[in-house]
Amino acid sequence: MSEAVSPVENPTDPLPLTGERTVPGIAEENYWFRRHEIAYVRLLEQCEGKVVLEAGSGEGYGANMITEVAARVIGLDYDDSAVAHVRAKYPRVEMVQGNLAELPLDDASVDIVVNFQVIEHLWDQAQFLSECLRVLRPGGKLLISTPNRITFSPGRDTPLNPFHTRELNAAEMTELLVDAGFTVELMAGIFHGPELAALDQKWGGSIIDAQIERALAGEPWPADLAADVAAVRIDDFELLADSERDIDASLDLVSIAVKP
Repeated sequence: MSEAVSPVENPTDPLPLTGERTVPGIAEENYWFRRHEIAYVRLLEQCEGKVVLEAGSGEGYGANMITEVAARVIGLDYDDSAVAHVRAKYPRVEMVQGNLAELPLDDASVDIVVNFQVIEHLWDQAQFLSECLRVLRPGGKLLISTPNRITFSPGRDTPLNPFHTRELNAAEMTELLVDAGFTVELMAGIFHGPELAALDQKWGGSIIDAQIERALAGEPWPADLAADVAAVRIDDFELLADSERDIDASLDLVSIAVKP
């Protein structure tokens, strides 16, 4: 008698929440999802009519958002399940499997490279940025975001998130981009707006710490914390240039870098 074969997982099912990526549609994850999503929303106009590569596309929601305005969107990820998921759920994205250290694209073949909340996961960040420069056309742009090391892992020699290899502050990110051959057009930061600042006060000074404490405890969330997190919107965050506010106090860094 032959052994029963388990049914193949439906690739359109939600990807598991491992801590390595954020995914939409999970109430307890909504704060982090919206905090990541703001970079796509605020920089979407940069992609209008362009050929765009999202390097490290993860769940694919961002690449799919970009398809609304871009001429063409190529998604790239190393993970088998992520690639299958994007191909099944977001068919407008041209999904490719590959290594970010060796982008499987021709020289000068794209107008925009998007890399949101990914570079902190990479072992060779300089090599990745060199590859971004290679595949961009002259005048093309790299749109990049990453957690601000100063506020994300304060006072630590190693990142708080075990999936991060190296976190950056604004000066370090600028240095990496310039050394790779880019000109930095914008260095900005993501901050809590008034509504989130009020929630910080409500939850003992930090709604982030309140979430982490509950997650580490492995206990059900208080109903009011769950409700507050589920209600967070993109507009509860502010994206401000370094000339508008102290960028070292930002939650995440967002930069536009141009290939000369």
